[in-house]
Amino acid sequence: MSARLGIVMLCHTALDRAEQVARFWMQAGCPVVMHIDRAVPEREVTALRAALGSQDLLRFGPRYRCPWGSWNIVRASQDAAALLLREFPQVNHVMLSSGACLPLRPVAQMLEMLSARPDTDFIESVAIDHATWIMGGLSEERFTLYFPFNWRSQRWLFDRAVDWQRRLRIRREIPRPLAPHMGSQWWCLTRTTLQAILTHPKRARYERYFRRNWIPDESYFQTLVRLHAREIESRSLTLVKFDRNGRPNLFYDDHLNLLRRSDCLMARKIWPGADGLYDFFLSDQPARLPAVPAEPAKIDRYFELAERQRTEGRAGLYMQSRFPDINETGAARSAGPYVGFAGFDHVFENFDYWLGQVTGLRPHGHLYAPGCVQFHGGAQVWHGALSASAKLRDYNPRMFLTNLLWSTRGEVQAFSFGPEDTLGHEMIDFMTYDPNATLAVIRGAWLLPLWRGEARSEDLLAHAGALQRREQDWLGQMASRWAQARVHVWSLGEMLAAPNPRLEEIVTRLGGTAGLQAHGYPSLRPREGFDDWLVGLRNKGLPPQILKDYQP
Repeated sequence: MSARLGIVMLCHTALDRAEQVARFWMQAGCPVVMHIDRAVPEREVTALRAALGSQDLLRFGPRYRCPWGSWNIVRASQDAAALLLREFPQVNHVMLSSGACLPLRPVAQMLEMLSARPDTDFIESVAIDHATWIMGGLSEERFTLYFPFNWRSQRWLFDRAVDWQRRLRIRREIPRPLAPHMGSQWWCLTRTTLQAILTHPKRARYERYFRRNWIPDESYFQTLVRLHAREIESRSLTLVKFDRNGRPNLFYDDHLNLLRRSDCLMARKIWPGADGLYDFFLSDQPARLPAVPAEPAKIDRYFELAERQRTEGRAGLYMQSRFPDINETGAARSAGPYVGFAGFDHVFENFDYWLGQVTGLRPHGHLYAPGCVQFHGGAQVWHGALSASAKLRDYNPRMFLTNLLWSTRGEVQAFSFGPEDTLGHEMIDFMTYDPNATLAVIRGAWLLPLWRGEARSEDLLAHAGALQRREQDWLGQMASRWAQARVHVWSLGEMLAAPNPRLEEIVTRLGGTAGLQAHGYPSLRPREGFDDWLVGLRNKGLPPQILKDYQP
């Protein structure tokens, strides 16, 4: 005889969706017992009863208020299951579900599977020594301590009670012959096993014990089934995925194809607004469409990736809900590779244009120029609605760069920088410890714009000294043994003495060898008179370190 499946539904929200699912089961000939949480307003319960009307396959169990993790969840499951077994003697398997569960298979397929295994109980039942998924740090202790306070609404009292019991070495005795097991609260048990649990001579003794446990709905049936079941398949037929806080993930319409690949019969927790999921799975479409091979491992990987993105984020993405720890060693601080050039535009003619032609990078000017952001081509707004306003940029310089790199993923950005810009110690630190960064520096090249009169100062020597100190600070950061960026530093004298080999070195690292062969090298900017000017500054008291960087 084919198996008859009975459904127990624990409902507390979205009763309109629970009504749809209950109709689905009854239309397929499956009796349903609904438990409506006593916290649900009476008007909503009345509306649900009126909508369902009189149904031969529908019953309503006694109502209890069921806070999270409370004994009343077990009590509601017991009473509803007992009512189902009593009212519908033809039922062979009973499935516990919630009002937010959704069937993933045609009922005919479910009955066929259960008929093939009439004596099998499907329930996740794992010995506490092996229950590695437990959240909150309590495994065996949830069976040996007392829990008079609610973990969610009375958290401080809950923690203090646990702490004092540990200090006083309080330990409750586990009733013999019980061996504590845990698992998902969503099970599918045979009539024989369920009847044995509900009519066991020691049921009252076991209930007194489990009432004092923490989250008994995840341990009561999971433990007692080990006393009575003929054959146990230790897995739930309901697909549930939990986040790192132990809360179930919601399934939305865009999870449709993923859910079709599940090897489970049910899924929870379904978002009440997922019209696409309800319309599809509560229709005849799953039976009419070609079968999709089950790939539970793929679903696991999908949620593992989602959880990793939630905890670790995506490299270079900063947002209010997840601000990554940029101090983590080796962690990328930006969304993609980028290159910073210090001093090259002062030494070479049209360096930005040449760089773009040779390497294919997107060459900007000085992104941190004091007056405004020098975007490529003089743009006033760049990808990601980034403004060229220096005031907006300097409000949060680091986020300006990370937003630029995030908005231009797939295209490598290059820009110029130097001690004459508004970059501070924090920005150089950010780039130095970013594995995505490549920094090429011509030490002392900032002298050239001073000589050309591009940067005026009332006290030239004081200004040169300030720039020199800032550059030395930056170079000290870049020389750190912990630096993650690829750093290349040449003195101005070294670069002017042999410019082409230096450029070839950096361009080769950027993958521009073919472009270099096609376009050649850039011309040096004129520097006639620079040597005499530098000698004059030396005689006026130029800092000696600058003289070491350049020997005319």
